[in-house]
Amino acid sequence: MSQNHRPNDHPLARHGRIGALLVNLGTPDAPTSSAVRRYLREFLADKRVVDLPRFIWLPILHGIILNVRPPSTAKKYKKIWFDVANESPLRHYTRKQASTVADLYEDQIIIEWAMRYGNPSIAKTVSKLASSGCDKILIVPLYPQYSATTTASVGDAVFDALRNRRWQPAIRMAPPFYDEALYIAALRDVTTRHLESLSWAPERVVISFHGIPQRYFDAGDPYFCHCSKTARLLREAMQWSDDFAPMAFQSKFGREKWLEPSTEQTIKIASENGIKNIAVITPAFVSDCIETLEEIDIELRSIFESNGGEKFTLIPCLNDSPEMISLLQNLIERETSGWR
Repeated sequence: MSQNHRPNDHPLARHGRIGALLVNLGTPDAPTSSAVRRYLREFLADKRVVDLPRFIWLPILHGIILNVRPPSTAKKYKKIWFDVANESPLRHYTRKQASTVADLYEDQIIIEWAMRYGNPSIAKTVSKLASSGCDKILIVPLYPQYSATTTASVGDAVFDALRNRRWQPAIRMAPPFYDEALYIAALRDVTTRHLESLSWAPERVVISFHGIPQRYFDAGDPYFCHCSKTARLLREAMQWSDDFAPMAFQSKFGREKWLEPSTEQTIKIASENGIKNIAVITPAFVSDCIETLEEIDIELRSIFESNGGEKFTLIPCLNDSPEMISLLQNLIERETSGWR
């Protein structure tokens, strides 16, 4: 027997390390119909995202949506795809966020990143962290505002990944940061830099959040409340009035009622009221993605201009800005402090 009282034939098990896993929504592996179909199949099959009875929803998903949407969605991804790196903007910025934070910690905390849907998967990345000796893992959902459709789904996937492990690591979920001072300051600083770079001043700034069905909010999802507080704190930080910076919701999917007002309708009304110069900020997204770069900066810009608008700008997400890295470092420091 060795001096540490471990039998010579005892299996080696690395342990004692701390890991942090940054998780965002997900992205296709390529801007192709087949890759988009794989991604949408996983995404839209999640009961947290679409909670309709399976016998109703799955025939719609597999019989209609997965046959109709992939070609058109793939074309949208092609418009914003980062060809040099051959990756989507969301994957690009999430990877850079993780690598930059990892450099700050070296070997003190192992930093990894994953996507809830697509690659790299939560299951494989959690397994990688555990195999690296992490018996304490902090999960950092990259969603500032909590929703069962996003944050809770990350938790589901993490615990599903651990279901069959003999030695499960301790897991901690970082809370949403919709009202964190560093988050609001980061939004303020990135917004200020962008607006100061323009040769014109917007007459209105629309604060656009991803929407969810109204029914989810009525059932107790706090997302609308979190969005409202983020919008209020951002207005205060920027000294904007409610009228100058209205809150709206984008990305409606399906026929049921979603949170209102819609971003598209808000933009149309602004142009009808003589607003010629407008900016849009999307605080629910920490990384630019198809919902910001294509839906807002291409589709919504076209709608605004076709309704008489003249100047339009999308304020960038936090992406891999110094402010975003500081925010992530602060969250990780705070949430792992009891483990060190």
